[in-house]
Amino acid sequence: MAMTIHPLATPYSAAARPEMTGGRRVGVLLSHGFTGQPASITPWGQALAEHGYAVEVPRLPGHGTTWEELNTLTWADWYGELTKALDKLVDENDAVVVGGLSMGGALVLRLAADRPADIAGVVVVNPAVATKRFDVKLLPVLKHVVKSFPGIANDIKRPGGDEHGYTRTPLKAVHSMMQAWPGLVADLPKVTAPLLYFRSTEDHVVDEASEPIITGSVSSTDVTMVRLENSYHVATLDNDADKIFTATAAFVARVTAPS
Repeated sequence: MAMTIHPLATPYSAAARPEMTGGRRVGVLLSHGFTGQPASITPWGQALAEHGYAVEVPRLPGHGTTWEELNTLTWADWYGELTKALDKLVDENDAVVVGGLSMGGALVLRLAADRPADIAGVVVVNPAVATKRFDVKLLPVLKHVVKSFPGIANDIKRPGGDEHGYTRTPLKAVHSMMQAWPGLVADLPKVTAPLLYFRSTEDHVVDEASEPIITGSVSSTDVTMVRLENSYHVATLDNDADKIFTATAAFVARVTAPS
């Protein structure tokens, strides 16, 4: 039986307009986060498309349907979807930048570690590769006893903000994500591309454990940190969204310029 997909979970895609980018075709792949959906980052993609960049915002499997479906899927499924989108952009463009929010940030760091030759730059917004929460150690047991916890969606400071994420957090799926973290952290030194890192000063979803691990482990010599003083976790829909969009566009232009 086919799953009903939320209207705002439609993937976003825009073609390159090389006449706006000096004749070169430049692609950008953006990934949403865990239990979110494309709606949380489509405005980011649309803002970049206005600069002439090809943009792909896939829907990660199990997102935009039901949390129960998400609970049957794993990190490998989400990474596989992004890999297909990256392959498309690499085939059709001269240079590609990847970006992601939350788990999406971790997924694109994984791509950058695995395929450094294909990626000209990496942009992350409140990425997660670790946590200080002690209860995660119970996940291997809890996931067999309890199917879900309360949701983590909609950590947005701006009144009325809504990412249309799940109201429940599926435990088998979240455990799969966290099981992928140690391998990613071990491979962060393989990330060599320029890195643009946005971090909200107040984030109720991703704690402070990830930032020093990422910035202290990547081999990138070009790392830019941008603090988001007026946004919570889903900063791409929050008060600092325009700051993210503008800085990302400038970063993409810089790292994809002919050397």
